[in-house]
Amino acid sequence: MNTADIQTTTQVKALLDGAQGVRFTAHSQQEAYQWITSTLVDLRYVSLKKADKGDVFRYLCKMTGYSRQQMSRLIQQYRETGRLAISIKVRVQNGFKTSYTQQDVALLAEIDKLHHTPSGTMVKKLCARALLVFHQQEYENLSHISVAHIYNVRKSFFYKQKHQYYTKTIPVATPIGERRKPRPDGKPGYIRIDTVHQGDQDKQKGVYHINAVDEVTQFEIVCSVEKISELFLIPALEFLLESFPFVIMEFHSDNGSEYINKQVAKLLQKLLIEQTKSRPRHCNDNALVESKNGAVIRKHFGYIHIPQKWATDMNVFNREHFNPYINFHRPCHYVEIIIDKRGKEKKTYPYEKMMTPYDKLKSLPDAQTYLKPGVTFKELDAQALSLTDNEAARRLNEAKRLLFNTIFEQDKHALAP
Repeated sequence: MNTADIQTTTQVKALLDGAQGVRFTAHSQQEAYQWITSTLVDLRYVSLKKADKGDVFRYLCKMTGYSRQQMSRLIQQYRETGRLAISIKVRVQNGFKTSYTQQDVALLAEIDKLHHTPSGTMVKKLCARALLVFHQQEYENLSHISVAHIYNVRKSFFYKQKHQYYTKTIPVATPIGERRKPRPDGKPGYIRIDTVHQGDQDKQKGVYHINAVDEVTQFEIVCSVEKISELFLIPALEFLLESFPFVIMEFHSDNGSEYINKQVAKLLQKLLIEQTKSRPRHCNDNALVESKNGAVIRKHFGYIHIPQKWATDMNVFNREHFNPYINFHRPCHYVEIIIDKRGKEKKTYPYEKMMTPYDKLKSLPDAQTYLKPGVTFKELDAQALSLTDNEAARRLNEAKRLLFNTIFEQDKHALAP
């Protein structure tokens, strides 16, 4: 039976509604049982709602031709054992006798549950004490069990039905990136990066925004991707790094796996960019980009769900309107450190030092030396002065209005009956 395309309960229901006379015949009982088992696993039958289970039940009966009573017995057997046993009597010679029954396994699971899953040696001792000290005869068989076999029993399906235990996730140390705070020493090119998720809806993920901010100039580039997998993330990072007008020296992120992985490390090594990551219990290591997440991205895009399919359109908006606005027309505060008479540092943000990220870049000593080859301040000045701040804001808001109207109107029509 070739039903590999049936992967969801919605497809099952559609098949039931449209294929009244369809039935497949298996060549053997073994093939039928294997197909039933794989179907129950693929559709995650145990975790389905009651109505969906009914659709799957009718689907199995239709395809196999089995009666409701027989299918009920098979599903019950699957729930108890995790598989369907073929009822074929086979003569067994010199077979292995089962040493420990399901009652023994249940007793072992009870001991683990009561004593919080102790070591195998402690379990063996507890079984021996139950028999010898407290004269509980039901533990006679388990009192002779080997320590190694206790761990084998814990892996069995019947044991897991009786008792499940959870352990704390073991942290895995990775050599990718150095744990330290960025130290730009007043030079541009030391960026901090983070990911902003545009919400979930009906178990569907939204667009992901990649936000990168330079430590010194606050020059900011935003990209939008469908997913943060390698397929979408690596091209977005390449575009993002290329969009900065100055040479990138360091790439700093938190410890999320979207950036701390071999693919990103390989990309940064190819571009000769050093990779660093936040230190434990130092929440300020990546505070700059996290504050920009709220003050810039959330303020303009909000928290509403934006489906992943609109990532390309979001990227066009970012490239043509959003990134130029926040870098050439949106002033930012810049810190000034004052040392008092006691030698204590005090951070202030004077009005006189407030400027756009591009103006901050131009104000740096020897600013020309930080630009990428082929990039000049003459070209950047032309882009910065082509629109006033208010004109840039008007174009940004109009483009955002058109984009959001397109997104939500189409999604509204798609959801309409």
